[in-house]
Amino acid sequence: MIIAATGDVHSPQYYEYFLRALDNMTVKPELFLITGDLINRGDLNELGKVHNAFFGKVNCPIVSCFGNNEFQELRPAIKARYTDIKFLDDEATVLNISGTEVGIVGTTGSLDTPTPWQRANVPNIEQLYQSRLSLVDRFLQRMRMQLRIVLMHYAPTYKTLEGENPRFYGSFGFQAFENIINQRKPSLVLHGHSHHSIRMAWVDTVPVFNVSLPANKQIVIIDTEKDLKPGIAKFV
Repeated sequence: MIIAATGDVHSPQYYEYFLRALDNMTVKPELFLITGDLINRGDLNELGKVHNAFFGKVNCPIVSCFGNNEFQELRPAIKARYTDIKFLDDEATVLNISGTEVGIVGTTGSLDTPTPWQRANVPNIEQLYQSRLSLVDRFLQRMRMQLRIVLMHYAPTYKTLEGENPRFYGSFGFQAFENIINQRKPSLVLHGHSHHSIRMAWVDTVPVFNVSLPANKQIVIIDTEKDLKPGIAKFV
């Protein structure tokens, strides 16, 4: 299966870059995954632009989680308005793609070090972040299909954060997700949020891809027949 993935368009910031990246895709994906932050600071007008950019270029199911720039209070309206993108907010879905069942868990994810704004404005933020860890664990435990994907905005491991300042790794991800990845062995984990780090790392035998557009400079293409095997990290 050919999967295309991206995140952190932060429209309008990287919108033109996103258009070029779509134009430069040389394959037709069977599944398109997005790791959130399509817009900056809850700008729904920009989300309409990004949504429309897919028309005529992507003719497969599109699934997205939310990033921190898709504000919590806007998410129900986003899901209701853009129904041709399957937005997952601490949810899971199962798709049948060319006869293969694909289970996808979608969440914003968690931070080891919540931002000052989050601490001041989100009650019990640490408990919320811990609950997402348990949620992903439960969903993966129930999934029995061949291909199981975890889609999140924040990084689930520090291994893909190389290139960022190590002092701030806790502001990019939640390292305890590594335990879930090790135990439940999803087929593939995708995240964004980090604009300056490496594109891929292994957590035991599980490939974790940072598909952030600023980090990759292109849409990431993953061939599940080739790129999910330990020791191989090939971008088409």
